Amino acid sequence: MELASKTEQDLRIVSVQDTRIDAAVAIEFKDAMRHQTDGGPDVVVLDLSRVEFIDSSGLGAIVAAVKHMGKGRKLALAGLTPTVARVFELTRMDAVFSVFPTLEGALAELKPQ
Repeated sequence: MELASKTEQDLRIVSVQDTRIDAAVAIEFKDAMRHQTDGGPDVVVLDLSRVEFIDSSGLGAIVAAVKHMGKGRKLALAGLTPTVARVFELTRMDAVFSVFPTLEGALAELKPQ
């Protein structure tokens, strides 16, 4: 599981480089997210624009990542492909996370003014 990250104006942007987050990589994803978010800014944007498939294990890994971040920190999701967005809608997790159609839209909304 490959993640890329950068920090812009008190935001950490973590981009998933793989096309799947499923049972085969869920634990690796959680560990990678911990590494990318520990000690970083309070707001993290997870860019899922390359992810074409996510299963319940992948969804659980994202939830575990936000729980690990702790109170007072926020994980927003950006760039969900239609298939991935559908999984979030069906599980009603789209009501739990702030979901943005694009990374640019998330940054415009979440960056401190």
